[in-house]
Amino acid sequence: MKYRNLGRTGVKVSELCLGTMLFGDDTSPEEADKIVNRSLDAGINFIDTANVYVRGRSEEVLGDILKRNGKRESVVLATKVFGTMDDDDPNMQGCSRRHIIQQCDRSLQRLQTDWIDLYQIHRPDSQVAIDETLEALDQLIRWGKVNYIGTSTYAAWQLVESLWVSEKRALNRFVCEQPPYHLLDRRIERELIPMAQTYGFGLIPWSPLAGGFLTGKYSREGDQPDNARYSDAQGRGQHLLSEENFKVLDVVEAIAKEKDCTVTQVALAWCKDQPAITSPIIGPRTMDQLEDNLGAVDVEITDEDRKRLDEVAPPGSNTTPYYEADFGPHPHRV
Repeated sequence: MKYRNLGRTGVKVSELCLGTMLFGDDTSPEEADKIVNRSLDAGINFIDTANVYVRGRSEEVLGDILKRNGKRESVVLATKVFGTMDDDDPNMQGCSRRHIIQQCDRSLQRLQTDWIDLYQIHRPDSQVAIDETLEALDQLIRWGKVNYIGTSTYAAWQLVESLWVSEKRALNRFVCEQPPYHLLDRRIERELIPMAQTYGFGLIPWSPLAGGFLTGKYSREGDQPDNARYSDAQGRGQHLLSEENFKVLDVVEAIAKEKDCTVTQVALAWCKDQPAITSPIIGPRTMDQLEDNLGAVDVEITDEDRKRLDEVAPPGSNTTPYYEADFGPHPHRV
């Protein structure tokens, strides 16, 4: 396992980040315990969660695990704030000072820790001035509850605006961004990656396997596991399971066969070693999936491999129109 600086900070994080969105839901606490401890044994020191994952249950499960294994101090622990935590209270969501400070305290309680290494704004909030959001986050840093701050799914212009506000008001700045990024969606290469390289942002891609499509479990013939996310090929799936995307998968499968590794490992290795990328987030549901993901650190993607992949998935391209149905408008669209 290799380690990279988190943006301009001196903190070293593993080249893969363990995502825990499924903890307490599809992944039982018992399986989650095995996944976390195996990840730590393999050298992963970077773990990401969010308050909205199973409405706090993911944080609770993770907090219990880190308390039992005594590894909290060696883990770079990241969580996020923004999502709705109470359907009946309009103030239990968004990027207001009130919500950020309240939810930070609740995340600390669930995670059973005194500090959060990386506290991220889960989505931009057009109803709250970035000044208010940054001032609240800066306050949390000064109180010692948070070490660094970051974002998720922000556009390049929003991050540049945040830097201007941070400098103008002498506030701590964002150090990293968590964008969607994989072979089927390379939009961040247009503006976000050049911006990150210029201003020293770390990039922590989520969904590096395109929601499971780049594991190879889908086929043109419609043969895939019953529990696959797009197994019914309806709605989101009918857009993802396109001939254009299967042509990308064909090349990934060919490269995997040549390297005697899995399709998953090729897709992850490509993502983690792209320019400016710090640490893609893996989200294994089971131990078998984790072991497959961990194998990506031993796969080398050559310049010739990249050239072949660029031919079917050109830089800056996107073939996943299902995105907006899933997550809302894509901030990296130009």
